[in-house]
Amino acid sequence: MLRHIVMWKFIDGAKDQSVSQHAAWMKEHLEALVGVIPEIRSLEVGINRSLSPMAYDAVLTLTVDDADALQRYRQHPAHQAISQYCHEVRSARTVVDYDI
Repeated sequence: MLRHIVMWKFIDGAKDQSVSQHAAWMKEHLEALVGVIPEIRSLEVGINRSLSPMAYDAVLTLTVDDADALQRYRQHPAHQAISQYCHEVRSARTVVDYDI
């Protein structure tokens, strides 16, 4: 099994939305992928509550079977649509993938 963790910092005002609105949009749309993309074994999106300036705004924790399943997830059209939105509203992104 593979755990894929992604964290984002969003741009306040991008697409006329606040950071918290971007985070809520990402949470709603990513969690809606469960049952749509068969590679997803588990998926959780958390919205940051920390006041630290080092904190990211949201985090995705995704579990898939392996690297090939992760690639299929990334290439799925439903994920691609979310990724496009995210690319337009984020200022930073960080990723960690590890075996579990």
